[in-house]
Amino acid sequence: MRVRKAVIPAAGLGTRFLPATKALPKEMMPIVDKPAIQYIVEEIVNSGIEDILIITGRGKRAIEDHFDKSFELNSVLREKERHSLLETLEKIERLADIHYLRQKEALGTGHAILKAKNHIAGEPFAILFGDDLVRAKTPCIKQLIDLYEKYSASVLAVTEVSEEEIPSYGVIKGKNIGDVYLVEDLVEKPEARKAPSNLALLGRYVLEPEIFDVLERTPYAEDNELRLTDAIKTLSKDHVVYAHKIEGEWFTVGDRLSYLITTIEYALIREDIGQKFRSYLGKLIERWNRPDASNSKQRSPGGSTRR
Repeated sequence: MRVRKAVIPAAGLGTRFLPATKALPKEMMPIVDKPAIQYIVEEIVNSGIEDILIITGRGKRAIEDHFDKSFELNSVLREKERHSLLETLEKIERLADIHYLRQKEALGTGHAILKAKNHIAGEPFAILFGDDLVRAKTPCIKQLIDLYEKYSASVLAVTEVSEEEIPSYGVIKGKNIGDVYLVEDLVEKPEARKAPSNLALLGRYVLEPEIFDVLERTPYAEDNELRLTDAIKTLSKDHVVYAHKIEGEWFTVGDRLSYLITTIEYALIREDIGQKFRSYLGKLIERWNRPDASNSKQRSPGGSTRR
């Protein structure tokens, strides 16, 4: 069966970005000039899926507004002959058939996915988390879809991480069988010395609909959250589950530092600003490497003091 639907869990509170996320959903935090969630939606569309369900929560209305038609703004841009901007907005509005469902309580990723059961209606489906962006020639979720169609089994996206990073992620234990790993176990945030591998899960999955039955009988964790990884671990005991080491660059926007790094990386490849930004960063590094850098921290690249 073809993968025709995708789910984006976007109900998290975004506490690591407060106070910015007090009124702005973390999924709407801009990577240069585009909200993070738009990159996710575009990845889905570029992978051949046009039916998208976004699981939202309280205070997430901005996500719906972003992908909705803005008659007033479009009218103003048309009157002022801002045709390029108008075309950009209209392209966003036509991206896909997007549905929304609210997770009324923050009860974990598994609970959010379980809310999608009726919409998925017994089909295999894709899951993409908004904290993870993947820059690749072939969209990350398309890589998983292609493997699902080849093997007719759930596929998880993984990538190699450093020893220092292992305790921050779920990692797989698996047997390499060519272009995939047969998943034998999942370990959530293990100590590096006890980890079964350095292959970390990132926020991309293509799952069989049996995951819903597993979620319904998966116990909640001590923090009263239903975890998707716990259910996938159980699924792998009774069903074949594969993992695929993605081809591409993985970026996270789940914390302040990774968000800044991701923004810089995406800015550097922009045709309109990339070269000038690269030049600025070169001057900035040169200035901070000078012996008197401590005396110039408050100075702009042009030398004037910020006030």
